[in-house]
Amino acid sequence: MSHPPVPPTTLERLARSGAIDQGWALELEPVSAEIEAMAGFLCAETAAGRPWLPPADTIFRAFRDPFDNVSVLILGQDPYPTPGHPIGLAFAVERHVHPLPRSLQNIAVELRADVGVTAAHGDLSAWADQGVLLLNRVLTVQAGAAGSHRRRGWEAVTEQAIRAVVARPRPLVAILWGRDAAAVRPLLGDTPVIESAHPSPLSARGGFFGSRPFSRANDYLTAAGAATVDWSLG
Repeated sequence: MSHPPVPPTTLERLARSGAIDQGWALELEPVSAEIEAMAGFLCAETAAGRPWLPPADTIFRAFRDPFDNVSVLILGQDPYPTPGHPIGLAFAVERHVHPLPRSLQNIAVELRADVGVTAAHGDLSAWADQGVLLLNRVLTVQAGAAGSHRRRGWEAVTEQAIRAVVARPRPLVAILWGRDAAAVRPLLGDTPVIESAHPSPLSARGGFFGSRPFSRANDYLTAAGAATVDWSLG
């Protein structure tokens, strides 16, 4: 699998190209060296013939929407390892992808049970546009090898992102699915947390189904005087 060149690696260039929001560029400055190092790692992976996902121009897709607009954090693990699936937003895929990945199928089941929304596709961009930060702990993965880019450096970047949204004087709700997501709870301070099992088919029946994360998130936002999320996908 071939890749386009890795996008500009300095935060300034990422912001100038539109790959990330200017507000995010400022907040991620403390981990600029880690971002540079990960760009080098991905170039080395490509040179070694190890293809990776998502496409280079979507690695930072979660940071493209305005930093100041974030009101809900949904935390994932790492991108889907299936070529053609990941688009840089945790749990999301392109509209044309069918069948949906199993975790996303289970999210769709809970979405309908909780707020009556039927998901005709798996592109969750409509949520991101409303301030839902769909953030994976690790932003890339080797094709076909789930978890392969863990502990390579992305965790420092995404932890900085979490600290940044928590530090703002704005309402925020965190939705943590599974043990990997729950591990960041110490970073969340007094942020309201909705925690459950992961939507994976291996664990969804152990507490994900019936957890009502979407309506509960809106309840928290309403209580804080913030705008709620329209969870429909269009």
